[in-house]
Amino acid sequence: MSSKKEAQSSAAKDDQQAKANVAKAKDPTAKDIKKKVQQPTENDTVDQSAEIDKLNDKLAEKDDQLLRAQAEIANIQQRQKKETAQLMKYDGQQLAHDVVPELDNLERALNTDVQDEAAKQLKHGVEMVYNHLQNALKENNVTEIEALNKPFDPTLHQAVQTTPVGPDQKPDTVVAVLQKGYMLKDRVLRPAMVVVAQ
Repeated sequence: MSSKKEAQSSAAKDDQQAKANVAKAKDPTAKDIKKKVQQPTENDTVDQSAEIDKLNDKLAEKDDQLLRAQAEIANIQQRQKKETAQLMKYDGQQLAHDVVPELDNLERALNTDVQDEAAKQLKHGVEMVYNHLQNALKENNVTEIEALNKPFDPTLHQAVQTTPVGPDQKPDTVVAVLQKGYMLKDRVLRPAMVVVAQ
């Protein structure tokens, strides 16, 4: 009988110990917490520092890429504005370039001597067309390059022939214009073909 009591008493002790263990697990003491929380070692700190440095480097690289991309976009926008302004400024350049040779043809027709009345009337009509065409070009900023008796300028004139300097001429001066030159605003459409005294 006493062994029965001892068994019950041992079972009760075991049960109390199990309850205590469960309670202890649910409510850890400060001593238990200190055991579970490990203090970072020096190696862990070095690893974290290296990782932070890597991330900072990547961030700096991304910032640099962003700044470069923004600068490139700004450059593209500036270039596009300039190109648009150029297109607007020189709008009609191709038309003017194509019309200028027709002016030469009309001038040649006007330089022809005519005798009878019908030819004179035809020449008068050609002169009216020539004048209207010149006025239309002037209104659109197409102007003739002045060349005769002006100093030779290779940006405006194309020397196709030279001649010795005459008594009342200066060296490197245009003495004859073989074909007129024209400009659109500040751009040369066609240089003047000239004879230069040398």
